[in-house]
Amino acid sequence: MKKILILKSSPRYNGNSSTLADQVAAGAREAGGQVDVFELHDMDIRPCDACNDCRETGGVCIIGDDMQKLYPKLRQADGIVLASPIYWFTFSAQLKVCIDRWYALGSDDVHELAGKQVGICLAYADSDPYLSGAVNAIYTFRSMFNYIGAEITAIVYGSASDVGDIQKQPDLMAQAYQLGIKLVEGRKSNHQG
Repeated sequence: MKKILILKSSPRYNGNSSTLADQVAAGAREAGGQVDVFELHDMDIRPCDACNDCRETGGVCIIGDDMQKLYPKLRQADGIVLASPIYWFTFSAQLKVCIDRWYALGSDDVHELAGKQVGICLAYADSDPYLSGAVNAIYTFRSMFNYIGAEITAIVYGSASDVGDIQKQPDLMAQAYQLGIKLVEGRKSNHQG
């Protein structure tokens, strides 16, 4: 059974990026996947201290916070989904602090997330992905996952400001649902954002 880890990073529980992530989860469950969902806004995740102790401990971060719950989930996941609103021209601070702590999963030679499938869900208030900054987030994700050797299965993104706006876009909701299925079935999407 494929394990899919979903990290929601919106401070709004019913926010638009979270709604897309819920669709991914529904699709993954429908396809027979085991899905774990975490709300990063509710978690105590401290910034990386840049102590480099994880390089001495074989990938064990010494910071005793909620990342210790996520590390085993990240290692075990076949697919990882990152869901974020676009705030100030990129993804949320909640997601950034979590990603920074992935440093402990790497070494000079290999990253433990190499080979994993990744899905991304983004929502932004502006109608234009360039003016909103969504393209900055997409560029960062592509650079990051290329560097660590993980493959982006699909990026689902769209304009939605008020809570519930994303639900008025059935094409986006369907794309998110299909992303969940593709992550479980190991298929790459044609829609890459």
